[in-house]
Amino acid sequence: MSKLPGLYFATQKDVSGTVVDEKNLPVPGVTVKNLATGKAVVTDVNGRFSIEAGDDDTLSFSFVGFITQNQKAGSTNVLSIKLVPSSTNLNEVVVVGYGTQDQNKITSAVAHVTPDEFRQSGSRNPLDLIQGKVPGLNLTRTSGSNPNSGVSVQLRGAVTVTGSSSPLYVIDGIPYSNANILDVLQQDDIASIDVLKDGSGAAIYGTSANAGVILITTKKGKEGPPQFDYSTYFRKEYVQRRQDFLTADEYRQKIAAGDIKQQDFGSSTDFYDQLINHDNLSQNHNLALSGGTNKTSYRASINYRDLQGIARENGRREYNLRLSVDQTGLNDRLKMQINLATNFNNANLLGGGGWESEATKNPTLSNFNPDGSYRFDLTSTNEYARLIQETSYRKQQTTTASAKTDLTIIEGLKASVFGSVVRDSYLDGQYRLKASENSVENTDFPRGGYAYRGTSLYQDFALEPTLQYNRIFAKKHNLTALAGYSYRYHIEEGASASNRGFINDLFHEDNLAQGSALALGKASMGSFKNDNTLIALFGRLNYAYNDKYLLQFIIRREGSSRFGDNNKFGYFPAVSAGWNVKQESFMQDVAFVNYLKLRVGYGVTGNSGFSNNASRVTLGGGGRYLYPDGQYLETYGPNRNPNPNLKWETKRELNIGLDFTLLNNRLSGTLDLFNRTTKDLLDTYTSPQPPFIQSSIYTNVGTISSKGIELGLSYAAIKTQNFRWSADATFSTLRNKLDSYSNDQYKVLYKTFGGIGGAGALGDAITTYEGGNLGEFWGKRFAGFTADGKWLFYNRNGEKVTNDVINNSKDRNVTDLAMLGNAIPKYYASLTNSFVYKNFDLRIFLRGKFDFDVLNTTALSYANKTWSGNLLQSTFSKYSQINDTYQYSDYYIESGTYVKLDEVTLGYNFKFKTKLIRGIRLYVTGQNLATFSGYTGSDPDFIQDTGTGPGVDNRGAYPSTRTFLIGLNCGF
Repeated sequence: MSKLPGLYFATQKDVSGTVVDEKNLPVPGVTVKNLATGKAVVTDVNGRFSIEAGDDDTLSFSFVGFITQNQKAGSTNVLSIKLVPSSTNLNEVVVVGYGTQDQNKITSAVAHVTPDEFRQSGSRNPLDLIQGKVPGLNLTRTSGSNPNSGVSVQLRGAVTVTGSSSPLYVIDGIPYSNANILDVLQQDDIASIDVLKDGSGAAIYGTSANAGVILITTKKGKEGPPQFDYSTYFRKEYVQRRQDFLTADEYRQKIAAGDIKQQDFGSSTDFYDQLINHDNLSQNHNLALSGGTNKTSYRASINYRDLQGIARENGRREYNLRLSVDQTGLNDRLKMQINLATNFNNANLLGGGGWESEATKNPTLSNFNPDGSYRFDLTSTNEYARLIQETSYRKQQTTTASAKTDLTIIEGLKASVFGSVVRDSYLDGQYRLKASENSVENTDFPRGGYAYRGTSLYQDFALEPTLQYNRIFAKKHNLTALAGYSYRYHIEEGASASNRGFINDLFHEDNLAQGSALALGKASMGSFKNDNTLIALFGRLNYAYNDKYLLQFIIRREGSSRFGDNNKFGYFPAVSAGWNVKQESFMQDVAFVNYLKLRVGYGVTGNSGFSNNASRVTLGGGGRYLYPDGQYLETYGPNRNPNPNLKWETKRELNIGLDFTLLNNRLSGTLDLFNRTTKDLLDTYTSPQPPFIQSSIYTNVGTISSKGIELGLSYAAIKTQNFRWSADATFSTLRNKLDSYSNDQYKVLYKTFGGIGGAGALGDAITTYEGGNLGEFWGKRFAGFTADGKWLFYNRNGEKVTNDVINNSKDRNVTDLAMLGNAIPKYYASLTNSFVYKNFDLRIFLRGKFDFDVLNTTALSYANKTWSGNLLQSTFSKYSQINDTYQYSDYYIESGTYVKLDEVTLGYNFKFKTKLIRGIRLYVTGQNLATFSGYTGSDPDFIQDTGTGPGVDNRGAYPSTRTFLIGLNCGF
């Protein structure tokens, strides 16, 4: 029987007390809630609280990192509460695909990262937030801080040669294999990022999961009063680690001294610097509002970002809208969630390149003629003029919409239906003025403008109904069963056209028909359209006995329109088990172990990331011919061999893991050992004619494998009333091999990767033999120089010989070439130190990659006096003996090992007595502050170290930048 309001509130009294932790230290910030009235207060810096409560009211005490505790107010007016730490947040909910699990019940390798662990980097991409935070997950930005670039992602090594190496991204249940979907996410909207690292967990996603699964959950509204959150930052970048080329004055001195035989044109120009946007200033603004009742909750956010690159005409302006609504009805048996998000992106794509060209020009030249006009020549591009006289942009909108309905049929049995739509469209435009170098030097339409326009539309549809049953038997047997169906449809289409010979610059790309090339048949146009469908049935069974012994079984049967007629469907099973060792009686007296769980899992996943129609005969144009009727007609013929046996690549993975908490919950960690093999690798092989029509065929042949160790640690070093220090570390080691690339029908004994490019036509730097490690540099072994500066190399017998007698064969039985190093880091590590003193917080984040090699192609090309433009300073010191043409050898291979001071953040949390302001935090961040490395080329952090062709330095790398950021977070 409910109490009358007047009588109820008449019995209220003030209950006060103190909340302490396991060391009897006060815990500030604990939420104390009266479950009867709904009123809540927060403990002060001394852990004290005061709240109104009746004798029969229950008070709830909750705080992150501790187990929530309920206590009846009783007849006393003073309470003393001691909170128990939750062992490494073991009660935290982790997203595992088509549902969630408590962390202490997980049996596969899953990494869970929350916002308090994110990097404070002003990220362009959500994956930037977890760089160095997940052991085994390697993220590389080969284009540095270019705001229009993406992140190269690799989990536990390379798993393919030509198939898709992109992980599957799942955002609030929406599956997508293209990283463009990440554009709809902003840092302040993300609640957690979960990574399914091994096959025993990823098998639930079948042929999309070979390269891993990254699940991103966005923030949702909660029951309570309306809340407003505003965050902003401003970011400034400065070039660092610029290559040491000669200045104009130094270049003149070398000419005068006879060290180089070049011409002094009388100017002094820093071409590289003229590409730099010294006035860059990026900004971000995010406003979110949320709230709700126990029936309806909502969260909406609006974001504006203006990201300016360190390069001129290189930026990205975005607007992002997001809405999430949750509704409960039918006596709480029906729950529905709707998510909408859209991103409008205006990208300036013109800048961001030309670094190699400008760094290596004769610095005594000028970008201008004596009369002030731009100087053009036929041997190089005036990059500065190009940025003024051309345009290149993209207008893009990426939109996602999803809805999920959960219906509790009976207690423990829930039916769900999830549906989503992703629409990614963009319009590209380019124009080059009549006076631009590209137009002036065009031989068909000299001094006629050039225009281009292209459109593309990518759409993805998904429908996934599921049925889930959860039941506890005899208080000790917990059974959870999931069954579902998945339908995904992808369609992409687009068109493009260009024209030349515009007689004025009035229309730009907005009136393509006005160009002269169209009438003469020299304009261009093209279009495309293709699609694919994927369907699957899947199931997962979880069993726990007394939360001590854990089992998980997964099976997925999946089919794709991309597969050959004989292999339309495949099965992807997985099994994993967990043992909570600490709950055993023999562990009860082991005081220093608070939690210990052993995991083992085995799973099969696939890779269907290859082109549509790859298994079918496709037709291509064969040219136009004059027919007897006097007409010129296009001919068509097969341009691809059919392969009805084409199927997915299959990865089999064994994972053994250990989760632990030690030393009174101060030290926690995760250790994983894995061994994975991908079979039926996809590639193009030479096919016999006949019976095949074409000379090559796309088929499944090879095997690639990787194995390694991953370790993550967290340590609460110091925890006092006013000061806390905690440290988080990750470590991983990896070995990747190409086990085979041949079978009885198709023979490929080796593959080459890592094109060197530049002068000399030097081919590929990396050769991977069957049975050999990925990333191996193979080439000549440097043996010195002759008296007149000519190259000497060792032959296979260890003799010094000149280059003309070196055997360059790839046959290991006769070649003089040798393995020179490996471009894949053997070890990855990171360390985060977090300090809190009263209202101040400080975080220092370091990460590094160790024991790997890099080919310094900048030195190879521009530390050789053969080059006619600008040269590196080292040309006249370290490389001064060279008096010969360009050569690739271990002379240019260096250690790439580095440690980077990646982030330092200092923040201050303002406290207010008013309830109108929840909190304000002001912080400053320095990013990429220092790199400790012996490598003499560009920043080793931005050199590709993923995939099959890593380790070749980019001569035209986007500049490495040191970043400073000031930000503000406000909660009302």
